[in-house]
Amino acid sequence: MRRVRDDRGSALVEFCWVGLILFIPLTWIVISVFEVQRGAFAVNGAARAAARAFALAPDDATGQARAQAVAARTLADQGGEGMVAKVRVTCGGLPSCHVGTAVITVQVSSRVEMPLLPDVLASERRSFNLEARHTVPIGQYVEAGGPDDAGSGE
Repeated sequence: MRRVRDDRGSALVEFCWVGLILFIPLTWIVISVFEVQRGAFAVNGAARAAARAFALAPDDATGQARAQAVAARTLADQGGEGMVAKVRVTCGGLPSCHVGTAVITVQVSSRVEMPLLPDVLASERRSFNLEARHTVPIGQYVEAGGPDDAGSGE
């Protein structure tokens, strides 16, 4: 006598296996996208804050130190604990950024580590590079002055 195979109950098992196989990579992709987006917001905020700190500083050396400190603090405030900020300031070729017509451009670069990525899958590409720029004229935050304005008293 021949027995007929009964397939009842196998759909639930197949659904569970397919669900797990698809759910785990999809969850990793969503978490990774959110991590990169959070890093992008942090780097953008760091560039904006660093440009303002540089513009408010009395000179270029103090401005560079303040911009670096503010960028690091902004990244930490935005949740980028492992992110290291590289701050680069340019002034359009001027010898000093703190003159009346200077336009300061601050570029902040950092990296976001990809979460939960095993070493087997990516030994060298475990991070995502992020970069943001913010440009501000020196007179936006401080009154532009020079040697001619020093004693005018107007």
